Amino acid sequence: MPVTPRHEPPSWEGPRDGHSYAPWSTPPGRWGGPPGPPWNSSRAGPPAIVVLLVPVVISFLVQVPAAIGIAVWQHAGWAAGLGQVALAAAGPLALLGARRFPGPTVAFVAAAALADLLFTPEAGPPYVALAFAIVLAVVRGAVVWAVVSVLVAWVAAIALGAVIGLSWHPFRIALTTVLLAVCFAIGAFIRVRRVHAAEYRAEAARRRQTAEERERVRIARELHDVIGHALSQINVQASVGLHLMDRDPEQARTALGSIKDTSKAALEEVRSVLGVIRNEADAPLAPQAELAELPRLMAGVRSPGFDVELIDRLEETPGRAVQFAAFRIAQEALTNVVRHADATRAVVAVERLGDELLLTVDDDGRGSRGAAEGSGILGMRERAALLGGSVEVGPSPRGGTRVTARLPWGATA
Repeated sequence: MPVTPRHEPPSWEGPRDGHSYAPWSTPPGRWGGPPGPPWNSSRAGPPAIVVLLVPVVISFLVQVPAAIGIAVWQHAGWAAGLGQVALAAAGPLALLGARRFPGPTVAFVAAAALADLLFTPEAGPPYVALAFAIVLAVVRGAVVWAVVSVLVAWVAAIALGAVIGLSWHPFRIALTTVLLAVCFAIGAFIRVRRVHAAEYRAEAARRRQTAEERERVRIARELHDVIGHALSQINVQASVGLHLMDRDPEQARTALGSIKDTSKAALEEVRSVLGVIRNEADAPLAPQAELAELPRLMAGVRSPGFDVELIDRLEETPGRAVQFAAFRIAQEALTNVVRHADATRAVVAVERLGDELLLTVDDDGRGSRGAAEGSGILGMRERAALLGGSVEVGPSPRGGTRVTARLPWGATA
């Protein structure tokens, strides 16, 4: 499971070796199951302690008090009584090692259950610790340990019981066998649930990471379009102002005013994007990037040596997502024209063809060699692809470059 970003909740965090486990488990160990962390580990939280201690406490409370009561009731001697209590307590205490060593633990508990069955009074309580040991071993992957240990202990109980004169009722043998099988089934069920939960968490983490990567790409694309276009306009207008400073001060003043307006609009758009990232309710609102703003866009790139014409054949407007994408594509195309094409004229045309919005940007510059390989063209294609459309760059009938964008009319973000 991949390492999650810093701001994700710790519950999504997983091991760094490519495997997925439950939040409180660790990679498989040499004893047939995943050993838990040491007691002072930061990952050994309350859920792990509860899972570890509940079986110990339950089996201890069921077996030990009953063993003491039976020893007192039957007036067993000190040696026999202590032996009964020791066997009753051995299994529950051994469960403390089930987290790190599930295989050896189930083997030890099965041996203790066998001794308790053969050498203590028949009226004693069931050896509950064995059920917990089986379940915990299966859950932690020590299935072979559990099967071999229980099978050997059960066969030994029947064989040795016959040798020492104990008679087992067939119903008791069948019921005990069924109960042992149920313990294995419970452990298998819990293990499958844990595996599915780990897979779900891993998939959720992957989806979250993919969504964050897409969002980073989207934000980078927005900032690239806003800042790149603004800087291109400022560069053009600054060149005009410097060129006309002495010959035509009024035109130079107009160019400086255009630089001021462009930089202000760009700052507002950048603040708007950053405000969305920070979830700021009072973030400044920049002019909406839609087809109605195309005249404003073109007015910003016009200069004494460069003119832009808009041909609008639309009788209705598409949805906001399509308008936004079309505006940004036109903005990037005009930015490339200003920066690379050395053109004197560009024509932007928008129309509806069937179920598509067709946007074309033509110029009379040097052709597509300067712009076809840049990140701007890639950004335009990504915008169109997100809506199911396409962008093509090729030669223009006007002698320069033609950018053709086809966007589904009814596409949504």
